[in-house]
Amino acid sequence: VHETMRVFGDRLTDDRDLEWLIGKVKHTTQTAFGADFNQLLAHLDVDSVGEIGPDAMRRCVFGNYMDVEADGEPGGKPRLYEEVQDTEKLIGVVEEYLVDFNGTSKRPMNLAMFLYTAEHISRITRVLNQPGGNLLCVGVGGSGRQSLSRLSAHICKMDVIQVEISKTYGVAEWREDLKRMLRMSGGEGKHVVFLFSDSQIKTEVFVEDINNILNAGEVPNMFPNDERMAVLEMVRPAAAHLGLESQLELWSFFTQRCKEMLHVCFCMSPIGDAFRERLRQFPSLVNCCTIDWFKAWPKDALEAVASKFLKEIDLDDDVRQGLKFICQKFHSSVREASVKFLSEQGRHNYVTPTSYLELLTAFNTLLTVKRAQTTRMKSRYEVGLRKIASASEQVAGMQNELEALKPQLIKTVGEVEVLMEQIAKEKTEVVEPKKAIAQQEEAVAAEGAAKAKAVKVECEGMLANAMPILTEAVSALDTLKPADINYVKGLKNPPGAIKLVMEAVCVMLDVKPAKAKDDTGKSIDDYWKPSMGLLTDKNFLDNLKGYDKDNIPPKVIAKIREKYLTNEDFTPEKAANASAAAEGMCKWVCAMDKYEKVAKLIAPKQAALKEADGEFKVLMVGLAATQAELKALVDKLDAMESDLAENTAKKNQLEADVDMCTVKLERAEKLIAGLGGERDRWTEEARLLGIRYTNLTGDVLVCAGVISYLGAFTMNIRTEIAEEWVELCAQQDIPRSQTFSLSQVLGDPVVIREWLIAGLPNDSFSIDNGIIVDNARRWPLMIDPQGQANKWVRQMERANNLQVIKLSEGGEYIRTLENAIQFGLPVLLENVGEELDPSLEPLLLKQVFKSGGMNCIRLGDSTIEYSSDFRFYITTKLRNPHYLPETAVKVTLLNFMITLDGLSDQLLGVVVAKERPDLEEAKNNLVVQSAQNKKKLKEIEDKILEVLSSSEGNILEDESAITIISDAKIVSNDIAKAQEEADATEKEIDLARMGYKPSGEYTAVLFFTISDLAEIEPMYQYSLTWFVNLFVASIAAAEASENVSTRLEHIKDHFTYSLYCNICRSLFEKDKLLFAFLLCSRIMGAQGRIDATEWLFLLTGGLGSGVDVAKPDREWVTSKCWNELTRLSKLDAFKGIAEHVASKHQMWKVVYDHDSPHTQSFPDPWTSLDEFQKLLVMRCIRPDKVVPAVYEFVSCNMDVRYVTPPPFNLSACYDDSAATIPLIFVLSAGSDPMAGLLQFAEEKDMSMRINYISLGQGQGPKAAAMIKEGLSAGNWVVLQNCHLAPSWMQALDRICEEFNAETANPDFRLWMTAYPSPIFPVTILQNSVKMTNEPPKGIRANMTRSLQMEPIGNASFFDGCSKPKHFKAMLFGLCFFHANVQERRKFGPLGWNIPYGFDDGDLRISVQQLRMFIDENDELPLAALRYATGECNYGGRVTDDKDRILLNALLEKCYCSEIAESSHYRLTESGLYHTPCEAPTMEQLTGYIRGLPILPMPEAFGMHANADITKDQADTGIMCNSLLLMTQSGGGGGGGGAEAATAAAVNEFLAIIPADFDIEATQRKWPVLYEESMNTVLAQEMSRFNKLLVVIRDSLVAINLAIQGLSIMSSENDAAHRSLAVGEIPALWKAASYPSMKPVASYMKDLIARLAMLQDWCDTGIPIVFWVSGFYFVQSFLTAALQNFARANNFPIDEVSYDFLPMGMDPAAFTQGPKDGVYIQGLFIEGCDWDTGAKQLCESKPKLLFVDAPVFWLVPKLTRDLLSFPHYNCPVYRTLERRGVLATTGHSTNFVMFIRVPTDKPSEHWTMRGVAFLTTLAD
Repeated sequence: VHETMRVFGDRLTDDRDLEWLIGKVKHTTQTAFGADFNQLLAHLDVDSVGEIGPDAMRRCVFGNYMDVEADGEPGGKPRLYEEVQDTEKLIGVVEEYLVDFNGTSKRPMNLAMFLYTAEHISRITRVLNQPGGNLLCVGVGGSGRQSLSRLSAHICKMDVIQVEISKTYGVAEWREDLKRMLRMSGGEGKHVVFLFSDSQIKTEVFVEDINNILNAGEVPNMFPNDERMAVLEMVRPAAAHLGLESQLELWSFFTQRCKEMLHVCFCMSPIGDAFRERLRQFPSLVNCCTIDWFKAWPKDALEAVASKFLKEIDLDDDVRQGLKFICQKFHSSVREASVKFLSEQGRHNYVTPTSYLELLTAFNTLLTVKRAQTTRMKSRYEVGLRKIASASEQVAGMQNELEALKPQLIKTVGEVEVLMEQIAKEKTEVVEPKKAIAQQEEAVAAEGAAKAKAVKVECEGMLANAMPILTEAVSALDTLKPADINYVKGLKNPPGAIKLVMEAVCVMLDVKPAKAKDDTGKSIDDYWKPSMGLLTDKNFLDNLKGYDKDNIPPKVIAKIREKYLTNEDFTPEKAANASAAAEGMCKWVCAMDKYEKVAKLIAPKQAALKEADGEFKVLMVGLAATQAELKALVDKLDAMESDLAENTAKKNQLEADVDMCTVKLERAEKLIAGLGGERDRWTEEARLLGIRYTNLTGDVLVCAGVISYLGAFTMNIRTEIAEEWVELCAQQDIPRSQTFSLSQVLGDPVVIREWLIAGLPNDSFSIDNGIIVDNARRWPLMIDPQGQANKWVRQMERANNLQVIKLSEGGEYIRTLENAIQFGLPVLLENVGEELDPSLEPLLLKQVFKSGGMNCIRLGDSTIEYSSDFRFYITTKLRNPHYLPETAVKVTLLNFMITLDGLSDQLLGVVVAKERPDLEEAKNNLVVQSAQNKKKLKEIEDKILEVLSSSEGNILEDESAITIISDAKIVSNDIAKAQEEADATEKEIDLARMGYKPSGEYTAVLFFTISDLAEIEPMYQYSLTWFVNLFVASIAAAEASENVSTRLEHIKDHFTYSLYCNICRSLFEKDKLLFAFLLCSRIMGAQGRIDATEWLFLLTGGLGSGVDVAKPDREWVTSKCWNELTRLSKLDAFKGIAEHVASKHQMWKVVYDHDSPHTQSFPDPWTSLDEFQKLLVMRCIRPDKVVPAVYEFVSCNMDVRYVTPPPFNLSACYDDSAATIPLIFVLSAGSDPMAGLLQFAEEKDMSMRINYISLGQGQGPKAAAMIKEGLSAGNWVVLQNCHLAPSWMQALDRICEEFNAETANPDFRLWMTAYPSPIFPVTILQNSVKMTNEPPKGIRANMTRSLQMEPIGNASFFDGCSKPKHFKAMLFGLCFFHANVQERRKFGPLGWNIPYGFDDGDLRISVQQLRMFIDENDELPLAALRYATGECNYGGRVTDDKDRILLNALLEKCYCSEIAESSHYRLTESGLYHTPCEAPTMEQLTGYIRGLPILPMPEAFGMHANADITKDQADTGIMCNSLLLMTQSGGGGGGGGAEAATAAAVNEFLAIIPADFDIEATQRKWPVLYEESMNTVLAQEMSRFNKLLVVIRDSLVAINLAIQGLSIMSSENDAAHRSLAVGEIPALWKAASYPSMKPVASYMKDLIARLAMLQDWCDTGIPIVFWVSGFYFVQSFLTAALQNFARANNFPIDEVSYDFLPMGMDPAAFTQGPKDGVYIQGLFIEGCDWDTGAKQLCESKPKLLFVDAPVFWLVPKLTRDLLSFPHYNCPVYRTLERRGVLATTGHSTNFVMFIRVPTDKPSEHWTMRGVAFLTTLAD
């Protein structure tokens, strides 16, 4: 059972799957083994539930580590793998291993051990103990994957290796690390655990190599030949035991041992797509690894960890129990809030075990600190109060004491004076004479002693010279060994030198010589024989050493000096040549000689010394007697002086006591006068601190929760959660304050004021953020899109030498960081992305360790000293970054986005600084002065309390303390008085400033409006600095007024429009109205004129169910309309509207049917709805008219200017730029600003100094060089297509940040073009001038812009034509045509099959040609103009032949003789658009165009009014979705049942898919016949559908298996699964399918119908009426019908074509097919209606977009016989999309054919209407 749970259960992430597995195991246990599962594992049921479930199975643990003494080594005690039944003991054992690990590791781990961790340790050790056991640890960052893996490896006695990622770490370093591990495991035979995390993956090569190692035990070709040979030599001895010798066998042995002994432990996070993609791409990660899934901590784990942390804190048991429950509730509540946060705002926040540990650690730390701080503060107040009370009590006592002391003092003074006289007499008459005699005797004795000492020193000096010689001789004797003596003894005929030395020795020892005869027979002294006797004496050397050197006989020394020392052969050197013994004895003899000489000189001196000593002793005897007598006298005198001192001290004490009493009384008066006023305040403070101390438990717990969990949340969610937590504390009776405030609990008012002065926004949210930064253990990572945190940190840390770095700086930032860490400097890391450099990990985790007694940290490749003063701040400019858990757990994430209150306060300061600089300066000075005053007051109070607290004993006796207190109180009173005056002045200033407050609040709303635009388009980024500068410019430019309110109105109006214009130039046309509406609605919302629930309804159509009212049975009231109306009825202002519509539907239908329903009055009583509320009703009944209604709404509530965006003005954009401010063209389809830019460069005389480069691969360095040159030379540099160089964007960001206004040439400009891209640097976007150069929306705006463009806007060009009448009329027509072709794009396929990028260049060249052709020709060259414009300039872009027909139809309307001749030529049927007059001036033209509608009606394009419906509904949807994104700052989120719904859909589709067609059976039944091509069509269609069915069926089966967990989902099937989940046709199916735009459910229904059609054909024969929409390849069917006719009549197939005869509407009315040709049905008409009576096209009915086409008879005829009648060549398309590509068959994938349809109108009429047949609709 245990193995089953490990192998299968550990892979399961879903609790229901785990329950299923346990159920399956129970069943198998019973059936296979006949054992009852619950009884078998009853010991796991500790809760006595009676049923063994997933929770109980957690206690089913096996391991081999319970016996800590067992080592498992050969010959040692074996480790037994057995069941662990005592989980408490298990946890205890694991804790022992942890202590052991921490004792030996440089990276100790502070882990809490509980059942959850023990489970995972058991799993990991189980795998590591298996040969080739590898692990895939899956869990979010901070779940304990790496820590538990390290501990498990320690338990298994294995080495853990983990690579260290640095900035320069690459594949080469990675491979070296791998080689090292493989050598250790495969070569040395050691068990090695390779611990690797997905956060360390710098390139996918790393994962590929791990995949290879898991699979094969090696990385192919990683070892070069020389290293490979070295490896083979390493394994050769071990392999030899197995008989392996060849290189192949040795290498195989090595790789096998690598597989067995290298244990890969790969820690991965399941967050994001990377996990799934890597498992799919590298199958060995699953196949060769045992998966250990680290799920969220269970409840018991949370409580167990809390218990461990809380038991160390001084708490009551009840409180401790409550805190355990609350802590785990904190954790789970934030997890739920994070899901809501993602769903509502699209922001990610991860809750991990690390967050929980951070909560507990923070609680412990903060509670300890705050308790100590509160106790200290309370104690200081209490001590101060006691000291004041004590002083008051002492005053009366001290006055009585003073009166009692005075008589005692007088008596004692008299006694002292008498004693002093006696002592003076004794001294003069007795002691001093005797003392003089003693001194004389001492002098004589001293002289004698000095004399003796001099003689002694001289003797000792002389001896000192002789002693070294003697010592050297004795040392020489010491070196002699018995062997040396024996050597000499053994000589039969010794050398002369030895004889001579021995002879001298004999003389010295007074040894008599023997008598011998020489060669002549003469008798001589022979010392050799006596010498031999001496040498034989064992005490010989001792005798020499102990020789009486002070009493050498004179005759002996004389003989030595005479006979031997004068002999030149008697030297130690010559003796050494004979033997070592001779040398030593020779030295001894010489030393005796020298010593004797010195001793002779010393002897007289020693005699003199003896005599002097005798005299000195005699003197000393006399002196001793005199001194004894003197001592007795002195002792008597000392006794008298002692009495005097005692009495004097008594007198002094009494005097001091009197003085002290006097001083104390003065001090007491000072102390009571100075601090008496503080008594009441201090008493109250001490009382409040006592209450605060009690409440600290709950308050600090909530603070710790906020710091650990809530940093990333927005203010409202943070407040909401904190309030829930406070309520939770109340429920558990945890002491806490009634209202929670982070700043009240952890904030220091003085520090907070300093932060505010440094630039921290003045609102509670920002202040809380500052407190979190100050108190969090982890370094802060601040989400700071507006740069507020960045500014604050820079100002706050400026005095501390702040170091500012960026990751984009390469290796340079690491060096800066290293220096800062060593010297304790603060560091600000700016503008990080969503991933941090892995080399920062040790710093983020604060992996500090002791080395050489110093704190050190390893950063990259170097170990550096770590200063405790170091501080680290990180900021990001990203608005909504997605930090994965691996990053989030290492930092304290903080949402520093500015709040409305904070920004309002800043902007108030801006407007006051400009309007009333005197007020603002005074205010700022007062703020600083006030902060300083309050800081000083706090410091002084602290100083007073500190002095009072630290003063020991009676405070009145501490003069310095009283002085300090008195002086401090005087200063304090002065400051307090100054502060009171400052406060009063500040109130006056604030009152004056409040008059400007509405401006700050209003302007702040505008900033938040533009900042939200980034949610819909990543390029819409605007910095706060830019916004403030624009505001300042408006303040300067707005109309002046003495009245403050009027002046603020002028500023508001000017700035709002200025902001609108500046923002509009950077917006795409589709977003300009959206912005105006957002601006208007946000302003009204801030004024309380828009209800938040009504706003949300407008965007969403309401949520949930509506009121229960029956839907009226009216066609115009659709289900969607009615559902929204019923939800609208739930809003207060609309109660009853659904019932009213149901009962008065006729009245409402009038509104519904009107062309402009938004301008109509609603039926009573709904006439009272305001303009905004009308939008809500319009959304319900006519959603297509919401956009026109928004135009009206903005025009009414703001001004018509706000729905008329200003035309693009490149010159104005240039004026706003600078050398350091880039200009960015944000591109859209078809826009190319280069022509206009080059022309503008010419105007600015920069045409020769403009350089441009199109970015792409490898172009970055060239662009950088170009910018560098431009900065110095003053060139313009244009970087085109920046979106194509994503990898270079960081470098570009760095280049732009380094721009310096002082060094850059002022002529330099950096221009960029880019399509919208999320990778574009935010910093550049925020600090640049952004421009879009799209055609503006609407005919009016487009034509206005065209007239301002070059060359039309040039007066000489416009008025200089030789035929102004023709030119200006046709120019007007051309501008209308240009606007028309561009605006038609908004109608989608109805406007153009392909949305072409017609741009200003097309108009520019066409205008120039128009002028040239008219000037150079007498007649109007219409044909040439139409060709040049329609076929070349505009037509050159057109690739679809149907679009070309349309283009020429539009052009013929504008380029015709009538427009040239008429002064009022109608360009549209209604005549609303016409030529203004003959040869109009520019003013006349622009004046006429200004009178055109802002929103053109479809008739301006030759289209039916219905054309607007689809477009407008789409526009409404886009607008509402965009607004919703900005309202929620994100959105989305799926339900939990999405997986189940998808699985149900898959099963449903599998159930309805029929079997494949039997092609062979069909061909037997309907064989290929010459005369019947339809048989072939049937077989071919079946074959095509069979291929599609195979693809669909196979993918559905694979998806179904993958959902059940029975197989791995491929990437294609994964994409298909995601598509099915959202109801889309999977791309996998589309590739094998016919074109379709239906949702997948409708697609399957349509597919089944097509298959049924073919099956019916096969079963019953050729259909009478063919469903033309049912064919896969309809062209083959059409060709087959023609082929049948051609073959039957022997006509060439290329001479035959179709006539199209419309028949009836009912296909069932046809009972037999035609003789020739075919009947077809199933087509739909878009763009018009069908007149069933006249059987021709007619205008559409209102709001009816599609109608069924009649049955057509396709009559095959010879082409020459085709009927001639008024017709429209109506194209047939397969889908609404209309556009297609050319397939391999030569046919379009969408276009089918043209059908000639009868009409009574010109064909151009239907061409411009976009009329077409469709074989299928979108649903």
